[in-house]
Amino acid sequence: MDRLIHTALSAMRGAMARQTTTANNLANANTAGFRAELASVRPLWITGEGFGSRAPSSEEVTSADMSAGAVTATGRDLDVAIDGDALLGVQGDDGEEAYTRRGDLAVSDSGLLTTGDGHPVLGEGGPITLPPYDKLNIAADGSIFIVPQGADAAAEPQLVDRLKLASPTGTQIAKSLDGLFRVKGGGALPADPDAKVTAGSIEGSNVNTSTALVDMIDASRSWDTQVRLLTTAKELDTASADLMRLPD
Repeated sequence: MDRLIHTALSAMRGAMARQTTTANNLANANTAGFRAELASVRPLWITGEGFGSRAPSSEEVTSADMSAGAVTATGRDLDVAIDGDALLGVQGDDGEEAYTRRGDLAVSDSGLLTTGDGHPVLGEGGPITLPPYDKLNIAADGSIFIVPQGADAAAEPQLVDRLKLASPTGTQIAKSLDGLFRVKGGGALPADPDAKVTAGSIEGSNVNTSTALVDMIDASRSWDTQVRLLTTAKELDTASADLMRLPD
């Protein structure tokens, strides 16, 4: 009896984890550059004396779907869509280097270049700070050119910095709880001189809402099935107790 109960409980935990992952993906269906999280199930064999007959499941987020999202032209100078599999280097909340596909850039009051969620964007020498400017242009290689504020209209644009664009090819990366990618085991990716961006455009989320909704329904049905198993276990336990009860 306890095997049935613990098996159902393990499956219910997996269904909850799956629902959490799916809900997070749906919540970010309109987030620029978001990569859908992927959850997988693995057995956790209980070892010890006797026959190994129990294997509770563990479902957790192990990776992300790295397929490209739809690119939309915005005409905004600070929007960039990253081509290929390259990632944009940013500074995480912990101060360490991290990576994202989010290209809706913004400039803070202090001139710090950030992503739409507030993470400082890294250049060749660290976080990029822009002086006051009248015009800005981001080249295909990530170089940032500006016309300083108050400069002559015919003045040549000046190079300020270059976005750090890195390719994860050949390196294992993992998605952290803050939605940023990091190198497994620590460290940083080297800049990729061949990486390109498309200015005036932005890449959307790659979440397929139809698939996510189907996954949510499937997880909900799995939960209901396990609840019925627990109800069946209770009925069997009650019936067994009734058989052993002495007549009045």
